Amino acid sequence: MTKEKLKEMFSKSDWNSDTILEADIVISRIAKEYLGLNTYPNQFEIVTSEQMLDAYSLVGLPISYNHWKFGKDFVINKSKYKRGQMGLAYELVINSNPCISYNMEDNTTCLMLLVLAHAAYGHNHFFKNNYLFKQWTHADGIVDYMLFAREYVEKCEEKYGYEEVERVLDACHMIERYGVDKYTKPQRMSLDKERERLKKVFEDDRILVNDLWRTIPKNESEKEERVERFPKQPEENILYFIEKNSPNLKVWQRELIRIVRKTAQYFYPQGQTKVINEGCATFSHYEIINKMYDEGYLTDGFMLEFFHNHSNVIFQPAFDSKFYSGLNPYTLGFNIFTDLKRMSLDPTEEDKEWFPDIAGKGNWAETFRYIVENFKDETFVLQYLSPKVIRDMRLFEVSDEEEKRFYSITSIHNKQGYKNVRKSLSETYNRETYIPDIQVFDIDINGDRTLTLNYTSIDGKRINSNDVDVVVDNISLLWGFPVTLIEGGDEKKILSMSDKLF
Repeated sequence: MTKEKLKEMFSKSDWNSDTILEADIVISRIAKEYLGLNTYPNQFEIVTSEQMLDAYSLVGLPISYNHWKFGKDFVINKSKYKRGQMGLAYELVINSNPCISYNMEDNTTCLMLLVLAHAAYGHNHFFKNNYLFKQWTHADGIVDYMLFAREYVEKCEEKYGYEEVERVLDACHMIERYGVDKYTKPQRMSLDKERERLKKVFEDDRILVNDLWRTIPKNESEKEERVERFPKQPEENILYFIEKNSPNLKVWQRELIRIVRKTAQYFYPQGQTKVINEGCATFSHYEIINKMYDEGYLTDGFMLEFFHNHSNVIFQPAFDSKFYSGLNPYTLGFNIFTDLKRMSLDPTEEDKEWFPDIAGKGNWAETFRYIVENFKDETFVLQYLSPKVIRDMRLFEVSDEEEKRFYSITSIHNKQGYKNVRKSLSETYNRETYIPDIQVFDIDINGDRTLTLNYTSIDGKRINSNDVDVVVDNISLLWGFPVTLIEGGDEKKILSMSDKLF
């Protein structure tokens, strides 16, 4: 199709399948030639608003297993949407191979092209190339694994009862953040391997006998001799530890725990890459659409609508606005990438001082890809947030000390202030600042099998006692015996105790 015909097609508000296919051809070429993006094959799904709400409720995995919370979230979101209290995203994308993009059928042609560039190429490139996703997720196996999980949960509900299954899943969901490996690379997901593994588990009753509990002493003399700690080293993945070592769990309950922790592991990189991921996608759609305009595929009218939609994506309320709810990750990520391009092409003396390896080099697309591949939010902000972006976004550092009556401004727009703001902001994206470090410390093998957890504080920060009690209660439910949370290792400052059992 000629460029003039494509321009006429894209200028219309209404779209059809030909519009999507032709736009994908152009966007794909520009994404590869202009930005150097390397993506999985794309699969486009056109959905209704209700289907998008359903996808929202399933935490971005529309093929997930059944659980009452998903239904609850769907009803709440649908009610808010109908009352105009919330809007819907233009798209939803799954980190899979092929990369699946869910696009709203109500989108105009302009929005459809923006979504294609944003999700099908920006997010897609990030999923395929960022080091966290390459190490910790397996895009080619997640769809099959979730189909297996949904099928298995349904079978358990039929065999053991809906309520029994829900009790296990509820407890797992409450502590799923403690079901990930941060240092051990997970095995690849495979539908066939999971089914074969389950078959062997159910056929071999010896799996139910845990070697740990064979070592429990039978008399007092043996009890005094056994003094070694188990586990020998603290275990960070609490769900994995319970799955493998709980003496009470049945095979099907262990499998439910495994499903939840596998899902949690899949989402592990996403919580650490919100800013850089959305920044990558937003910068990609901005550059691709503008390049399409420069090449004559788009009209001025199209671009007016595009800039309106783009502005909505990166809208950032001021800190003193009643609508302020934190920094918009789309805005922060996009501004950093845009500024890196600017300083690469037209640097100032300040840029040369702060970013000597980037300023004036001209290779902004290469720099963009390098950052996307090798950074997460914490390191991305710490290394590439520039003084100009800090000034443009009017960022400053506030000290909020409990014993003082007033806030104090500790860093502003000066040389030291830029460094402090950058460091302080980057720390807010450190996973350890919002997920307390709690690990399995010891088991009273010789006594009542109490599981001891150890909490390690970060910079002396106190842990929320209410949240701790909920975590400990649900760990106790799954473990099947009392659980104690301490701080300080062998010093044993007790923070919480629970003996809740199923």
